[in-house]
Parts: sequence; C-alpha cells; structure tokens
Amino acid sequence: MGEKAKIRYAVLVEGKSQRQVARESGYSRNTVKRLLEDSGRPKYQLSEPRASRVLGGYKELLRKWVEEDSQKGKKAQRTARRMDALLQKEHGYSGAEATIRSYVGKLRKRVRQKIYVALAYAPGECGQVDFGEAEVKIAGKMERVQLFVMWLGYSGATYVQAYPGQTQEVFFAGHVAAFEFFGGVPQALWYDNLSNAVQKVLTGWEREEQENFISFRTHYLFKAEYCNVASGWEKGGVEGRVGYVRRNWLIGASELASWQALNEELRQLCQNEQTRSLPRRTESIGVRLQEEQAVLRSLPNRPYPCCKTLAVKANQLALVTYRTNRYSVPVDKAHEALTLHAYVERIEIVCGAAVVATHVRSWGREQDLLNPYHYLPLLAQKPRAFAQAQVIRQWRSVWPTVFDDYFEQLKSRLPTAEATRRFVEMLKLGEVYSESELATALEEALKRTCWEVAGIRELLRRAKEGDAPPAAPLLDHPQLAAVQVKVPDLTCFNQLLAWQGKVAA
Repeated sequence: MGEKAKIRYAVLVEGKSQRQVARESGYSRNTVKRLLEDSGRPKYQLSEPRASRVLGGYKELLRKWVEEDSQKGKKAQRTARRMDALLQKEHGYSGAEATIRSYVGKLRKRVRQKIYVALAYAPGECGQVDFGEAEVKIAGKMERVQLFVMWLGYSGATYVQAYPGQTQEVFFAGHVAAFEFFGGVPQALWYDNLSNAVQKVLTGWEREEQENFISFRTHYLFKAEYCNVASGWEKGGVEGRVGYVRRNWLIGASELASWQALNEELRQLCQNEQTRSLPRRTESIGVRLQEEQAVLRSLPNRPYPCCKTLAVKANQLALVTYRTNRYSVPVDKAHEALTLHAYVERIEIVCGAAVVATHVRSWGREQDLLNPYHYLPLLAQKPRAFAQAQVIRQWRSVWPTVFDDYFEQLKSRLPTAEATRRFVEMLKLGEVYSESELATALEEALKRTCWEVAGIRELLRRAKEGDAPPAAPLLDHPQLAAVQVKVPDLTCFNQLLAWQGKVAA
C-alpha cells in the first residue's frame, strides 16, 4: 500500500508521467495505470483456483452431505469424523482427517450464514409455542424443570409454566393455562414438529397430526402451523423467549418451596413483563396485549380435560402400571375392567363411571404408590400378612404413634389374629374420618379401656357431632367389672314350633 501511495502521489500531485514513474519504480506501465485507477488496498486474486490434489475428487460429495445434513436435526447430522471414516471406507480417501474437518467447517459456515425476513403480525393473528429446560432448587432438591412457553406475535406477551415433564397432558395443560392467562385464543399457533402434536411429517408443510391433538385444537378452534424440519428459527420469537426466561428469571434463582410456588412466581414475572416496551415499539407489551385481547377467540364454556386415557389391568397385587410407576386400586376392583386418566398432578383410575382410586402423580420411575385403605379388606381376611405388608410398613412409618400403642394393647388382651382383625376394622374408620380424628378417638379409647370397634365409632361420632362424653371413665367404676349379665335360654321358644304344627293341622 505504501508503494501504491508513492506512485499515485508522483503522478497525480508531482505531475510525473506514467512512463517516468514506471522507470523509477520498476513496475510496468500497465501496473502503474491500474494503481492510478483505484485508491483502495491492492488485493491479490488467483487467476484460477488452487488445485487440491488430495481432496479435489471428494469436494462435491462433501458439499452434498453438508447440504443434506442441514435439513436434519442436529443429532442426525454426520460429524466430520464420520465423514472421514465413510470416505476412507467407501471411496478410498487417503488424506488426513484434519483436511476433512477444515473443509467441512467452511461448508457449514456458508450454510449457516442465511438471510432472514423480518415478520410482522396483526393482533390475535399468531402465537408460538415451545418447550425449554432449566434447573431450579425446589424444596431442597435441584430439579430439572420443563418450561412450557407461549408467545403472542403482535403484543410480545409471554406465558411460562414449569412442569416435571413434556408429556402430552403437560402440553395440553400448558395451552389451557396460557389461554386463560391471555384471556383468549389466537387464530393460529406455530410449533416445531414435536411428537405431542405430530404423528408423521409428510411432504412439504403437510403433517399427520396426533388424534388427541386434533381433538384439543378443535375444542379451542385454532389452526396449527408447523416449521420446516430442523428450522426452529421460523418461530424465533418464542425461541428467544425461552432463553430470556432461563437467563433472566431462573439462573441463580432462590430456592422455592414447591412446584406451585415456582409457577406462581413465573406467572407474576409474566405479569410484570407487560410493563416493558420492546425495541422499536412505543407502546408497552400490556397495552398491545389489550388490543390483542379484543380480537382473540373466546374461551369455550369448559376447559379441555388435559389427561391421557388408557385401558389398564391390575395385577395380582392390585396394582396398575403407568410409565414404570405402579398405583394401587381397591382389591375388590382388581379384576374389573379399569381406565386410567393421567393428569399433570394426579392419576385417576375409573371402573365404569365411578372413580375408584386417586393418587398424586409420580414423575419418578419404578415407584409404588399405595393407598392402605385399598388393602384393609384383604388384610382382615389375611391377618398374618399384616405385619409384613408393604403398604402397612409404609403407612406405619408416618401414622400417629397412638395407632401402635393401641394395637399393642389389643394384642396383649386378644389372640394376635383376632387383635389384628379388630385393629384393621378400626383402621377402616379412617375412610370416613380423618387420621387425626381417629388418633384422638384412640387416645380417648385407651383412657377408657375401650377395645370394641363400636366404642371407637361412638367416640368419633360424639366428637364429630359435639355430644358430651361420659362424665367419668369406666376405670372409676371397678364394680361394673363384676356385673354378670345372664345369657337367656332360647330353647323355650322351641315349644312354638310344636304349637305351629297343631295350628297347621
């Protein structure tokens, strides 16, 4: 560049001829002429591409592979190492892997450098949906939460809710919560090709949708649009919101007491977000959302039942299995035709039209969720199984200590089998009364030396209805223990049989 500056100065300022400058500088007159035409930095240009002796015959194949991979998901793309192995095995390539890596990197850089078109939306026209992940400390444990995110294109309003998984019932529940938060339903929603909605990707923009998803969007009357395969940027609005929420709301967040507390916090943050104005917009998100709400489709009279339904059969332990976890059913329903409804927060098991079992849903694996009241009728028939029964061992670890105290007193007065049967009958009262009410009644029964189920039931009834208990416990009247009630002789009634025969004659 310094030589060029001297030549241009000599000709254009000092007035020397091009011939003289060429003679003094040693450059040809054609070079001097070219340097005078352009003041920019000189660039060297190859007259023809350099020959690639090792890679030359494989460049076209590598370009084809990179182009094919750009249409696939990241996990389905060939790595540079894999391309090197395929070229060596199938095409006789003998060069270095580093050469393949360098060339493939350049090709991919060109593929990634795409130009996009800015989009604009009318109020209520379009929304976008996506899932994201974050780590949050809940009740002392680090949990990997799945974030359902819906973003409205016109207003930029966002709704976020955290769930333990990404199942279809979660997918539906997130929609319902977002629709209620926004106060309506947009005309269309954009998705990537997630399995909760898409059964099969067809040619072009056509998709074979999941039947349950068709039922869901028909209920709310919105249109589903899908991005091209591996083209998440087509719904870049919600993609950006997922990252924004994770970075600004959840990374380094304080510990939360429960999932409910986490979602209440997220809902409040979504509400606070509406006071903000997005770049190149004068109105706030909340003001634009009000415009959007005026044209959103109204919510239906009843929300969609966000659950997965399937027919199930209980095993010999009166357990039905769903996603590796087992849930108990009443033993008298174990051989009936059952239907399981999997909601986000609970599992319902139905026999006919009646709900026979409800459990808090477990999002872990290989868990047994047992309701002790489902097994009490069977344990009354099999008292020897009571002590080792899994459901009783689990229950015993958390029930009030007075239960054990009362059971031990029963066993000291009755044979073990009879004491167990009577104790099981007392435990059945917990189906009608709360565990705390039953514990209070058993404490009172211990004071009064009451060992009959009918007596416990009477104590519970009096506590429930407010009747005053007897003024003094039975221990204050030891003379009553000596009272003997004579058992009547019922054989005297046999003479009526003879009298009946005479009347018939």
